Amino acid sequence: MSLGFTLFILATIGSLIGLYGMFKKAAIEPWKALIPFYNTWCMVEKMPLKKYWFFLQFIPIVGQFITIWICIRFVEHFGRFSLLHHAATVFLPFLYFPYLGYSKNERYAGNAVVKNYKKSAAREWIDAGVFAVVAATIIRTFIFEAYVIPTGSMEKTLLVNDFLFVSKMSYGPRLPNTPLAIPFVHHTAPITGGKSYLEWIKLPYKRLWTTPLKRNDVVVFNYPVGDTVIGEYQSNLNYYDVLRDQYGGNREALLQRDDIIVRPVDKRENFIKRCVGIPGDTLQLKEGILYVNGQPGYVPEASATFYNVQTKGQYFDEDVLKEDFHVETNPERQQLLVGNNMNYMIDLSAEEAERMKKLPYVESIVKDVKQFNPGVFPNDTAHYKWSEDFYGPVWVPKKGATITLTPENIAFYSRVIAVYEHNTLEEKGGQFIINGIATNQYTFKMDYYWMMGDNRHNSQDSRFWGYVPEDHVVGKASLIWFSWDSGPRWKRLFKAIK
Repeated sequence: MSLGFTLFILATIGSLIGLYGMFKKAAIEPWKALIPFYNTWCMVEKMPLKKYWFFLQFIPIVGQFITIWICIRFVEHFGRFSLLHHAATVFLPFLYFPYLGYSKNERYAGNAVVKNYKKSAAREWIDAGVFAVVAATIIRTFIFEAYVIPTGSMEKTLLVNDFLFVSKMSYGPRLPNTPLAIPFVHHTAPITGGKSYLEWIKLPYKRLWTTPLKRNDVVVFNYPVGDTVIGEYQSNLNYYDVLRDQYGGNREALLQRDDIIVRPVDKRENFIKRCVGIPGDTLQLKEGILYVNGQPGYVPEASATFYNVQTKGQYFDEDVLKEDFHVETNPERQQLLVGNNMNYMIDLSAEEAERMKKLPYVESIVKDVKQFNPGVFPNDTAHYKWSEDFYGPVWVPKKGATITLTPENIAFYSRVIAVYEHNTLEEKGGQFIINGIATNQYTFKMDYYWMMGDNRHNSQDSRFWGYVPEDHVVGKASLIWFSWDSGPRWKRLFKAIK
């Protein structure tokens, strides 16, 4: 049993013991305090409140906040109206309820004291502010969240500075692993630059309901290899690449740095990619063309890749590139690379490449295809000499599926087994030892997904770090509500994401 779960059980017991004493003071049979929901029914009857408040507790997500509100109203009937007492009700009921229930200085005052209490103007503003923060936090955590595209990995489907709504309901709202956190902040606190969350309470992975991802959905998820981060690089260069390429696998040497950060799942960097592979799929790339289960995969209309363009001695006009071919010429955007002898590498969609080919000053245009890249997943060049364009076949793990582990495939699944599914894994004398038992079989506990950016040559995705576990999935990107590039991109406003 985890420490967080143990503390949760102890806190629940403390709260119920406190309610037992509070019920006794309120002349309610105290044993009723020990029965979940029946205790709130008794509070609603005693105060009294409208009966519908009891039933509103059963609304998903919102209901738990209704329960908290009922408890706050019950505390007010003990004559406790201050913000401090209400905060204690919300955050420390396992200490505060026993105090109210058993302290000789506290008594149940009843409905008369509530009717006679008048809030100050300042308190009205504070209560309104707290309500707004709580309501916005509920919406952001469980319903939808605004998200801005920071990089060009999804171009030209999604552009840098597209502002999106991400639906948390599409795949089932995920409970936070670290509920003690600064509202509206992801992993880094403003001003101080420290962690925005506390790990005193750690909750296991749980969705209120689960709806599977669909192949080709555009998905926001937590960066799977972002569990350990080098502060200098953040997600721009992942810890495991640095460990392998710069430190030769010497973990002790890398950990001597003073900017190593370890993050729980829900506080890892948010990434956005297209889900091209669902559990059980087999994927392969041939000359940059995706095949799923042996069939050509979906090609997003605006997806881009690099083309080698040779002109007839003429320079490209930057305005033409921007206006006619949606190519950003700023070097930081990495959509235009200028070579020698009027040779360019240009990031284009297939349709844009066909139009550019017809320009009178273009000599030739050829799709750029990478032949070999030792940096692609699973980083095992002894068995797999792949690239981002010649890749696979690779199988996507499925919950409940059992595989036979071999020296040839262990590189695909070692992180899944040891990190994502929390087992111990060793290799000794040609044998695999999982949780102390020698075996060559493994059954997956979760579903996994394969994510790729629509900008195939400018995307850090599953081709470089592997599978995305189901517990890392945040939500579905559904709508572009605003877009900006030196002014609003009016045509992109309120555009559905496909």
